[in-house]
Amino acid sequence: MSEQPSEIKKLMAIASDPELSPELRSKAVELIGNIGSRDAFLALLELAANEKLLVDERDLALKRAREIVKSGR
Repeated sequence: MSEQPSEIKKLMAIASDPELSPELRSKAVELIGNIGSRDAFLALLELAANEKLLVDERDLALKRAREIVKSGR
């Protein structure tokens, strides 16, 4: 469990890096959602609020955050 925050930080860096492809950024968002922790939820909300990301990427982050809420994790 202690590895999750550092893993989330690495995935956040990938998800918000404008130099990377949208596909790679979206994959990072998916992986954050798979973690499903409170830290992952907060990271997804931060990504959804990032106006530098594409609308589809922000929407994906919100979708994955909703899935965490619905799962009750």
